[in-house]
Amino acid sequence: MNFDNPLTQLDVLKDCTICPRNCHADRFSCKPGYCKSDASFNISSICIHSGEEPPVSGKEGICNVFFTNCNLQCIYCQNWQISDTRVKRQDTQMTFEQVVERIIHILDKGINRVGFVSPSHFVPQVKAIIHAVQLLGYRPVWVYNSNGFDKVETLRSLENLINVYLPDFKYSDPEIASEYSDAADYPGIAASALKEMYRQKGAALHLSDVGTVESGIIIRHLVLPGHVTNSLGVLRYIAEEVSQRLHISLMSQYYPTPGVSCHPELKRTVTSEEYKMVTSEMEKLGLYNGWIQEPESTRNYRPDFNQDHPFE
Repeated sequence: MNFDNPLTQLDVLKDCTICPRNCHADRFSCKPGYCKSDASFNISSICIHSGEEPPVSGKEGICNVFFTNCNLQCIYCQNWQISDTRVKRQDTQMTFEQVVERIIHILDKGINRVGFVSPSHFVPQVKAIIHAVQLLGYRPVWVYNSNGFDKVETLRSLENLINVYLPDFKYSDPEIASEYSDAADYPGIAASALKEMYRQKGAALHLSDVGTVESGIIIRHLVLPGHVTNSLGVLRYIAEEVSQRLHISLMSQYYPTPGVSCHPELKRTVTSEEYKMVTSEMEKLGLYNGWIQEPESTRNYRPDFNQDHPFE
């Protein structure tokens, strides 16, 4: 298979400004930028994942492509094994051909959705993958599953490629964003990114005959222990500044990872009272579309990326 043409997408990484960090790093050199990522296909896992929202996973699951490192460095990251730039991990570089072949292998099982997880710093690679898969005659639903720290200009370049946006909206409080994710500008950047996604897709979630998503936006928000006010601010922004009709996935599944096991606020899970305060506000704001979780969900959704299949 000849994938030379799609790989021209990577040329922009010689002066990388694809995410809000605007590092201007030459990712073909030995001096990468904030995300510590080069111009290769740094992917930890390509696997079938059944733990996403019901219309995303469907009955058979989604083919998820998990990129390594991250342009946010959240101290509590639930996928810290692959996202923390300080962690020394096994070689996760795949050739372009290997990536495409693994995706096609899963698509041939009858799964028609491909999710890019933590793609904000790998958008050129995302484009190359999409073009290569489509050149081979496949037309899956493409899902952009990001942390919300995305540049509007970069999102505009994806308008005719991505079918479904699945962004986080982590913070309304810049102080928390700075302390926990080294990104005091996160609230404004995520807000602008969401508005761009909304411009492209609108508020409706378009489903197939079997109930799987084909187009739209689902916004994720992870409630953090001790930070109900931050969560309320996120929900109010969505309802008052974007649309009450958007679908929200409100998550209670936070658990303390090793890096925050002694943190004064993040060392515990979210209490039922905290989560109820946020769900009550969600209802008051008229955000009726979406999903909430049971309190015991904190015992689930704990991937181990040292395994061949992180979610088994």
